Amino acid sequence: MPRNAPSICRGSLPLATGSSTAFPLPPPLPETALATHSNPVARILTLLGQCNTVGTVKQVHARMLTASIRKENSFLFRLVELGDRAYAAAHFGCIPRPDSFAFNVMIRGLATTWADYPSALELHLLMVRSGERPDNYTFPFVLTAAANLMWRFHGSAVHSSVLKTGHHSESHTQHSLITMYARCGEIQSARQIFDELSDRDLVSWNSMISGYSRMGLARDAVETFRRMRSAGFEPDDMTLVSVAAACGDLGDLALGRWLEDLGAARGADLNSFLGCALVSMYGKCGDLESARRVFDQMTRKHLITWNAMISGQNGLSHEAIAVFKLMRDSGTEPNEVTMVTVLSACAATGDIALGKWMDARAAEKGLLGDVYVGTALVDMHGKCGNLDRAIQIFDRMPHRNVVSWNAMISALAFHGRAQEALSLFTRLRDEGTVRPNDITFVAVLTACVHAGLVDEGRRWFRSMAPVFGVAPQIEHYSCMVDLLARAACLEEAWEFIETMPEKPDAVVLGALLAACRTCKNVEVGERVIHRLLELEPANSGNYVISSKLYAGSRRWEDSARIRGLMRERGVAKTPGCSWIQVCSEVHEFRSGDALHRESAEIRRTIDVLRQEMELQGYVPNADLA
Repeated sequence: MPRNAPSICRGSLPLATGSSTAFPLPPPLPETALATHSNPVARILTLLGQCNTVGTVKQVHARMLTASIRKENSFLFRLVELGDRAYAAAHFGCIPRPDSFAFNVMIRGLATTWADYPSALELHLLMVRSGERPDNYTFPFVLTAAANLMWRFHGSAVHSSVLKTGHHSESHTQHSLITMYARCGEIQSARQIFDELSDRDLVSWNSMISGYSRMGLARDAVETFRRMRSAGFEPDDMTLVSVAAACGDLGDLALGRWLEDLGAARGADLNSFLGCALVSMYGKCGDLESARRVFDQMTRKHLITWNAMISGQNGLSHEAIAVFKLMRDSGTEPNEVTMVTVLSACAATGDIALGKWMDARAAEKGLLGDVYVGTALVDMHGKCGNLDRAIQIFDRMPHRNVVSWNAMISALAFHGRAQEALSLFTRLRDEGTVRPNDITFVAVLTACVHAGLVDEGRRWFRSMAPVFGVAPQIEHYSCMVDLLARAACLEEAWEFIETMPEKPDAVVLGALLAACRTCKNVEVGERVIHRLLELEPANSGNYVISSKLYAGSRRWEDSARIRGLMRERGVAKTPGCSWIQVCSEVHEFRSGDALHRESAEIRRTIDVLRQEMELQGYVPNADLA
């Protein structure tokens, strides 16, 4: 057993919550079925079977104790069925020599009802050490626990026991083995067991399809589904859920719609996991109208359904926030998944008000220590400019992954606090618990760009592959071009463009062209112009900057030629646009218009500011007009 598995003592099993599975219960004791009502023991056992609450079970237990009736297994079985873990654990601890039935009942409860998988595995080891032999009622639940923990080595050891004890042909054990290996990433082992099945049923097909889907092998999941149909098996809701998830990953909208129609023909309940799977599938395929249609048809919307609808907006952050507000109005409490998704939308839209509300909610629910929620909060506060709060959350996180570090370094870099960003990167490197990745170096190089640290930028870029094992990608070359262009190292910047692993995009070339105009370097500028006009022939900004580059060097004919080319190609100059949010209202301004209701007052204020600037010695640079 892995070292981090918590130990348990009979009678003091820790409390947890969970859900049941479709595995069968062990059969009732023979004496329960054979007893007659004239027997006091039979009357007690009959009464025990009729109890529907823990309170009535305890009353029957009191009668059993006063009458000296020792039927520990029947009583334990009923306690586990009703879900009273503390009382069941205490009772199990009082059994002098638990038999295989008692062990099976408790292992089933731990693996399903209470979802305490480590304790289920430890109790299985205790069962083996006590001399009780696991049977076909033991192995499915032990394998379920190993699958949920993704403890492959423990699952393989249980598989060995299954083979040694001759239970490898039992169907529930076979299905559990397929699921265990699939969840542990051993999809080939799962497939081997599946291929060796002499008599496949719907459950075995579902186990294999679900395994492929969970592993992200969407094409294999769909292909296995088609083989299942060819073999004459009709899918159930579990099949449809797994295949719908695979369709979402593949973007196979046609098959996804067919699955919805099939579910409707079978009378499937959209309030089940199928409705949630369809919402998620349509969202991933970009069909938000269908996702909303299925969502609106669901009369009972669970948290998972809301999460699927929110995350299914595919980057449409305003829409995701709107759905979340509907969820909040419905009284549904967000969980970690909700918070991460909504915080990402807040970061994209700059909705700091909602972001702060989520921050307070996470603090109330004790989720600030969750690495994913904490990282999302750091990213949101950083992108919304609230760096002090971002730093505070980051410093208090008990665990950080590479995404956490990247979010904090990027926030500092983008807000011009370059030295702090580089110091934090040095701290990451010195701690050694997390390896930097390609995104880390984008943040580091961005910090160098904002601070104009050319030599330091060169040093970190050159150390990426040999020291950190991170191969430079186009984003890193772009950062270096920007850094060198701002420092007027235009020839070196052009050399970086020439050595890029991929063709440079318009953003990189545009940054270099703007630097060429500032430095009046026509030689490098002409090379960039040639590339840019091929890459973006309809972008008016490229023509304008190119014309001004020639005009700044008094090459009037070339300047006129560029403007003539612009007219010849029918390219119109796009007016500049800017916007600002004031008191939750977004104000948009376009160059040359006077459409804003307060435009006259705004212009008067600008004139006052210009006069004050001129009094301070400001002289406009006509070359950059």
